[in-house]
Order: sequence, then structure tokens, then C-alpha cells
Amino acid sequence: MRVFVAGGTGHSGPYVISDLIAAGHEVIALARSDSAAAAVSALGATARRGSLEDLDGLKAAAADSDGVIHVAHRQDLLPSGGIDAVAAAELQIMLAYGEALAGTGKPLVVSGSIGSPTNEGWPAPRPHFLGRPATEEDQALPPAGDAYKGSLRARNIVELTVTGLAERGVRSSIVRIPEIMHSTSDKAGFLPTLIGLAKEKGVVGFPGDGSNRWAAVHARDLASLFRLALEKGQAGRNWHAVADEGIPFREIAEAIGSRLNLPAVPIPADVLMGPGFFGFLANLVTLDTPASSAITRQTLGWEPKQPGLLADLDNGHYFPAG
Repeated sequence: MRVFVAGGTGHSGPYVISDLIAAGHEVIALARSDSAAAAVSALGATARRGSLEDLDGLKAAAADSDGVIHVAHRQDLLPSGGIDAVAAAELQIMLAYGEALAGTGKPLVVSGSIGSPTNEGWPAPRPHFLGRPATEEDQALPPAGDAYKGSLRARNIVELTVTGLAERGVRSSIVRIPEIMHSTSDKAGFLPTLIGLAKEKGVVGFPGDGSNRWAAVHARDLASLFRLALEKGQAGRNWHAVADEGIPFREIAEAIGSRLNLPAVPIPADVLMGPGFFGFLANLVTLDTPASSAITRQTLGWEPKQPGLLADLDNGHYFPAG
């Protein structure tokens, strides 16, 4: 297949490109700059100069492909408009892809999220708050009401728009990614942030008793799922890129502490939610977002092969010497 990839120079993008090429696909990757073009070319892809702002260019690239994988986001909008502005821009991109691919049956695979906070700091209203992990069949959009307005709703509308393109003859699907995507090239994800915070504070903090759970996946395993969804995923479906279903936050903190020779300690609620300890991460570290990938594994034959999160922390690349 001739596959157009947007987001090929982010954390997951290079793994996606490499996996596609290894499987025999031709990859055309969006490149905003000369350095981005050189990076995707080094991976074996053909660079297509353009940007996420150019909707006509994205439509042309999609129409010229046999399928699209989108793992890009307008991060430049975060400082001025926050996640709402990012989601609003992404919605327009999805609609542009829909115009280009309508009636073709071609695949469109877009990155989504297992769980995220709202503007008010509420956790995503997934069914795992009722005692079970989230599944691929759980709907993205929360119930109506002021408690669930804001960034969560904006992000979920993007997911529903993508899966809704199935009604227009697009083989569209969402790959939901957990909070932690780990790899040897992870420089700006949650793990490096937590490690940096621990070094700054001299302790590794966890909320309450640390029993809240985070799901995780290795970037290489994530890439293989994007390819499988592209190759044989049904239209209108959600897929879960979950290798570790739910690791207690305390275990993550203790694993970081053991590598840094720092104690893992509980952070009181008044300190946790204040400006002091976790800062902008305060609403995130309390999330309990276990998720199942059973349907994904059974339907697509996806089997994670890379080290799990705790094993990857033991590999040492998150803790370079010196």
C-alpha cells in the first residue's frame, strides 16, 4: 500500500514509518521543514513538504494514497489556546480527510486517547470508574452536562468524528493510546517528566496510596497496531494500544525511585492539588485509567512483543549515567 503518514517525526511516528516499510508498504510522510524531510527520508519514506494548517494539501495527499495514518497534533496551538484549540484544529483535519476519502473504502487510522482530564480536572467518565477496565466498545463521548464540558469533550468529538466517517465510506478507526508510551527515544513523555520532577524534589511522589492505575505500551508495539488497523481493521472501530493493562502508580514511582536511589512517598491531597509538588501534572497523576486490549488482540491478532513498562525502566535508558 501507498500510505500517507502525518506526524512522522514525533515520538511514535518514526516507529510507525519503520514498521510500515518493514512490512513492504510505501510511505509518504508529511514534512514541515528541511530537517523533518531529512529525518523521514532517513527512515526510508518519501517526504511530502507541507503542514497541518494546509487542509487542501492534506486532502490531496490523502486522495493520492491507499490509506492514511495520522499521529500528528497542532502542538503550536497549546500555549495560546490549550487542548481545546488543538482538538478544534484536528477536527478540521479529520473532516478534510473525510472529504478526500469518502466513498473509497480506504483506511484512515488516527491516534486517540485512553483517558484524559477535563478543564475542571475531572477524570474521563470511562466505565473503569465503575470497577472494570475500559474496553474498545466504550464510547468516547461523555454524558451531557456541565461536569463533562471542556477539553475532554473536544477531544472525544474528534474521535467520534473519525469513527463516524465509516458512514461516508471511509474505513476509519481510532487507535487509543494510554498515558505512558515508552521507548528508548522517549524524551518528553510522562516518564521523563516524572523522572525530572523526582530529581528536582529529591523524592518520587505518588497520590494517596498510589493504587490508581495507568496503562502503558511500548512505541514499537504501538506502531505494529497502527499497521494492523490500516491493513485489516474494520470501519468505525476503536482499538486499544494497551500492553500493560493497569500498573499501580505507586509501583511506577517505586521503580523510578529504585533507579534514582530516592524514596517513593505519598503526597497529601492538599499538597498534591496545590501549585507545589506536581504542578500541571496534578490532575493527571490521580487518574485511574486501566484499559483492556482483549478485543484488539482477538480481532487484529495484535500481540505486544516489547518489554513492559517496569521492565523497560530496568533497562536503564531512562537513566543515563552522568
